[in-house]
Amino acid sequence: MKYSYYKNLQWQFIKKLSNLNFSILLLLIIACTSIIGTVIEQDKDIQYYQSNYPINSSSINYINWKNIALFGLDHIYATWWFISLLILFFCSLLTCTFSRQLPSLRNARVWKFMPNDSIYKQDIKIKSISNISCTNMTYILNLQKYYVFQKDTRIYSYKGLIGRISPIFVHVSLIITLFGSMIGFFSGFTAQEIIPNREIFHIQNTISSGFYSYLPNNIIGKIDHFFIEYNQDKSIKQFYSNLTLLTNKGKYLTTKLISVNSPLKFSGLTFYQTSWNINAIKVEFDRQIVQQKLIETTFNNTRIWVYNLSIEPNKQLSFVISGLNNQICIYNSSGDLMQKINIGEKLNLNNHEFTITELMTSTGIQIKTDPGIYIVYIGFLILIISIALSYLSYCEVWIDHDKNSVRITGLTNRGQLTFEEELIKIHKQFLQMQITVIK
Repeated sequence: MKYSYYKNLQWQFIKKLSNLNFSILLLLIIACTSIIGTVIEQDKDIQYYQSNYPINSSSINYINWKNIALFGLDHIYATWWFISLLILFFCSLLTCTFSRQLPSLRNARVWKFMPNDSIYKQDIKIKSISNISCTNMTYILNLQKYYVFQKDTRIYSYKGLIGRISPIFVHVSLIITLFGSMIGFFSGFTAQEIIPNREIFHIQNTISSGFYSYLPNNIIGKIDHFFIEYNQDKSIKQFYSNLTLLTNKGKYLTTKLISVNSPLKFSGLTFYQTSWNINAIKVEFDRQIVQQKLIETTFNNTRIWVYNLSIEPNKQLSFVISGLNNQICIYNSSGDLMQKINIGEKLNLNNHEFTITELMTSTGIQIKTDPGIYIVYIGFLILIISIALSYLSYCEVWIDHDKNSVRITGLTNRGQLTFEEELIKIHKQFLQMQITVIK
């Protein structure tokens, strides 16, 4: 008795889980949650949320940095409850596929001769015809691309079975897509590296990583050259990094000139060009090499870098850099522009000789791996194809006759008016053939 109770409880749970309304509800919750993740910036530091989402005394303002941190809205796609929703949606689709969709496919191929009158509306009855021939009707149905089965005086035919099974493949594609996403979440990682020009780097600064992910320790990267391409108005058109990959023993693997939207892909790793910066300036001052870090700031929504060089106890020069191809502006202590020079150009000011020998740049490289990405692509491909095929109509036609009358009954899952016209056409063709036979 106890075993029967638990078994019944289990079947009730599976029935609820495979319910279409429950799946749609889960999908709506996931969609709304994803919208929240799009509106609220993700993976920022706590200071960012404190400044952009302050606590307001108003009772209707529930979106503040404390609630964002409490519910994990700053990393919503990695929270336990969002992953639980995806897993529950995956299980709902899986149980629905095996408990409802696949049995409906099996039933679709069962021969069903002359169904119950109460559930089929397309019904045409022909009376007062002698010498009715099943051969003529079979021939007409074959002309309309139907698969025909005959038993005594009854005929069953169908066409467009792919339109019946396409919803099943929609479920399968969603399951494959979610499965690939789970593999990517638990096995993938994202790392961000800031590499000075002509320096080597290891993959180590991870932004996010799955529970089963690991960093490749046998690959070393090197930035051979970094440069920026400018438009005629001196705005940035594109920035590039000549990236070379080596083994940890220095063996060459591959190289590519990467840019934004043109990454390097190697052995499951993808290297993206993400950002750039001017880190330091190297100046030859009175025949001495001085290397100093630049201060980055913003002026009129434009990035600029500033370096202050003391030449005397109460005097200093300010070097202002606005880009790699622009001239470097030199200002005195009063803020007056004194000179514009290029890299490598010598200049004498206040009995001091100096030359800007180099601007030391760095490039931002994002490294990402997602083992489930191709599974996701396959899932989306199946989804696109199955959605297109699901618009095909699945039609069934039943025919029963005696010596003096014939009855045509039909059913379709879509295209009701078109199907009715097709039944009328079959009716007319049958009458014409019967009249010809009688003559």
